[in-house]
Amino acid sequence: MQPQPEGQHAPEIPSGPHDTRVAKEACSPETKENEPSAHVVLYQPEIPQNTGNIGRTCVAVNAKLWIVRPAAFQLDDAKLRRAGLDYWAHLQRGDAVNWDDLVTQLQPRPMFFLSRFAKRTIWEADFRRGDVLVFGRETSGLPASILDPEDPRALRLPTSEHVRSLNLATTAGIVLYEHQRQTGRHSTSQ
Repeated sequence: MQPQPEGQHAPEIPSGPHDTRVAKEACSPETKENEPSAHVVLYQPEIPQNTGNIGRTCVAVNAKLWIVRPAAFQLDDAKLRRAGLDYWAHLQRGDAVNWDDLVTQLQPRPMFFLSRFAKRTIWEADFRRGDVLVFGRETSGLPASILDPEDPRALRLPTSEHVRSLNLATTAGIVLYEHQRQTGRHSTSQ
């Protein structure tokens, strides 16, 4: 587990068998006030502007952004900073050197895998605070080693047959705000 900035504590993850009820309790607002509302994972992102926009959305909903390396750009890229604007300084961010590292860091939290090939839509998901939302590369999505379209945790946005897919930042925004709607974590400030 990586060191936390001063004043913040590393989340305590139960070490029991993989039981999503344990993870949901560990991430509930009553037990973890400062825990992120969700964990957004970008698997090997390719476009810095998408990552910057997703980071800004994460700040807006108190979610943590995770990057699974390798990314196709440096995390200090000017395009990424421009898309994230001055919000980037407020972003909770985690890094993983590969998929296995990410799983180790985030287990046993429930994971959802976003893909246009998934059989279920996000409207069928039962989201909870602290969920992990995994998004694939802009050009190729998630690899078969991670995504099983038949898995009930695999989710898609419904689209017409005229659209192959939506922009990654748009998709992440829609999914994050549906997650917020379901978990009751709406901000009332304007």
